[in-house]
Amino acid sequence: MPNIGGSFKALAFALSLGVAACGGGTTDTSESLRRGISANPDSVDPHKVSSQWENIVIGDMFTGLFTDGADATPVLGMAKSYEISDDALTWTFKLKDAKWSDGVPVTAQDFEFAFRRILTPETASQYASMLFLIKNSQEFYEGEVGADELGVKAIDDKTFEIQLNYPAPYLPGILKHYTSFPVPKHAIEEFGDDWTDPENIVVNGPYKLVQFRTGDFLRSVANPEFAGAEDLCFKEVIYYPYDDLDAIERYIQTGRLDINNAFDGQKTEELKEKFPGWVRTAPTLQLTYYSFNTDLEMFQDLRVRNALAMALDRDFMVNEVLTAGYQPAYSFVPPGTANYNGGAQVYWADWSLERRQEEARTLLKEAGYGPDNPLEFEYSYRSTDDNPRVAPAVQSSWMEIADWVKPEILQKETQVQYALLRQGDFQIGDGAWVADFNDPKNFLYLLESATGVMNYGNYNSPEYDALMAQSDRERDLDARAELLRQAEQTMLDDMAVIPMWFAVSKNLVDPSLTGFIDNADDVHRSRYICRDE
Repeated sequence: MPNIGGSFKALAFALSLGVAACGGGTTDTSESLRRGISANPDSVDPHKVSSQWENIVIGDMFTGLFTDGADATPVLGMAKSYEISDDALTWTFKLKDAKWSDGVPVTAQDFEFAFRRILTPETASQYASMLFLIKNSQEFYEGEVGADELGVKAIDDKTFEIQLNYPAPYLPGILKHYTSFPVPKHAIEEFGDDWTDPENIVVNGPYKLVQFRTGDFLRSVANPEFAGAEDLCFKEVIYYPYDDLDAIERYIQTGRLDINNAFDGQKTEELKEKFPGWVRTAPTLQLTYYSFNTDLEMFQDLRVRNALAMALDRDFMVNEVLTAGYQPAYSFVPPGTANYNGGAQVYWADWSLERRQEEARTLLKEAGYGPDNPLEFEYSYRSTDDNPRVAPAVQSSWMEIADWVKPEILQKETQVQYALLRQGDFQIGDGAWVADFNDPKNFLYLLESATGVMNYGNYNSPEYDALMAQSDRERDLDARAELLRQAEQTMLDDMAVIPMWFAVSKNLVDPSLTGFIDNADDVHRSRYICRDE
């Protein structure tokens, strides 16, 4: 993660150092790297995705101005250098000589086109709001200004400029994210929405998609136009959308997988014994939380939201059901997040479970619920990871409030669950967030009213929005952290969502592989991975 506590110039020097293309070991052109991902990608268009498993695939195919180092820290990608203005509002990038996979040069105009495209409502990007730090971006998105007033500009073929609304020392983290990837204007103009079909797709990253069999696999091969392609240890990467964790064990036993991005946390010790050296866990900036659909009258009542949030036995779930290293969450921003000291938490964080459930019962009675008016609602959860085992414990905690609290639990395929959350088609919905960049802004922006579909419960607080806007303008990092703490406390006091737990990353990795470095982002690009024969 970028060290944004220092000066902008020091940051620029550190990021200019870059990394080597391969993580060690021998180059073996006869092998494929076989990666299990949690679900089937909805798309491979960088502007139309939003999930971690899609990031695994797309991050192998495209490269932004910055890219992920082997440990996921931002290093220069398509940019060979950059300068930051004295007021930190203008970043000017000089581009490397690079080509798309069809041999067409990558230019500053491609980046200009890409930023305009993702910020056009017709693109329907779920992540567009993450770029609202760019000058006039929200105004452009809302149709108030034209493209020429958007703060991105191709000065010439090799010079690209970004103007910001406020200083953002974490910008390199955003510019390595798929939201900021360039897309090939010439291919999109020729093929329209079909530009991502394997026969049409054009990429600028180390691997190019050649097959996409929905629900079965995706296959990418080394892109010969990518600088350093000759150093890739694997000339082919195959991605399998596996969500059956028991089946994954069989695939490993039969030699069908090299890496999987999840495993059954309750079986950690069993897996360590069964597959020596495969189990990898590490601290990560990840939060599981539940969203209320506040369009529903029952969840417009703060007493109901607080009651359901405080009654959950997080300690049991973390200690008895989930993976070792998980922590109960009584705040929203994960501990260890850069530029933040924390301090915000729900008012009942230190209460005993017995006291919390008693208070929950009282709050629900005050809200008008009881034997003659039971509280009935649905809780939907993702089918992957440990969620199916946690769901009965969640249901049990709520039912222990009183026999007139009647939750129904519904399992959904993970990609379906997120689609329902974005559509507002849920009552209480389980979801998780993994940091895109190491700063509290990346978590707290989810609850801003301008965020759009990623603000699943449509939380809307003028006080919260004002604090977030004030933090954007604050250049002193300590003062900024305090404003963000106040914002976090505001959303917790409103019980905008239910924080559940902070996670560790869980990967299964063939111990013969090198270059897979555990990191807080849980990002591991295939270009760095080799097999140590």
